[in-house]
Amino acid sequence: MRKAPAVVAVVALAVLLAWLLYGWHPGVEQAAGHRPLVLAERPTGGDFRLHGADGPVALSRFRGKVVLLYFGYTWCPDICPTNLAIIALALRALEPAEREQVQVMFVSVDPQRDTPERLRDYAAYFHPDILGVTGSDAELAQAAALYGAAYRRSEQSDSAMGYIVDHSAYTYVVDPRGRLVATLEHATPSETLVATIRAHLPGKD
Repeated sequence: MRKAPAVVAVVALAVLLAWLLYGWHPGVEQAAGHRPLVLAERPTGGDFRLHGADGPVALSRFRGKVVLLYFGYTWCPDICPTNLAIIALALRALEPAEREQVQVMFVSVDPQRDTPERLRDYAAYFHPDILGVTGSDAELAQAAALYGAAYRRSEQSDSAMGYIVDHSAYTYVVDPRGRLVATLEHATPSETLVATIRAHLPGKD
């Protein structure tokens, strides 16, 4: 019986993911001009410091763990929910001992609207182990440059949202030593994520 909530969560995420990939067609207001961007430059990786709901968060804090980084924002109508749902499925496919050695960071590139508290609640909707962080424009630019993440604000005067943020949609895998070891495309299957994570868990490389 203890497995029932976990099974329900996985099924719910699978349904959400299927809907996002095949069934959801955002309205014109949401979709107009919103597109994924290619990498701004070749990612090199490296440490940065941003802010979560409980205070400052440095990437180096997670040495000894595999870290998945994803740059996006909570108002994103489709790209971010799809990737975060896939990441959540991958986390749930791991054994508990494996999951303890993994940290996911969702970096918002929309600090004007995404407060740390909003990010905490948004990330938890997908999985409680996803950590939402953001920072000042300068802090985000520094972090994004390390990983080649591209983003740009696009004004939408005819939209209630006011603006959207076009952004690249890659998942970056950082190994326990803090090295960038993989840059995965948008909507990479959860099975690939699981295999990549396991290949870089402590003692595996």
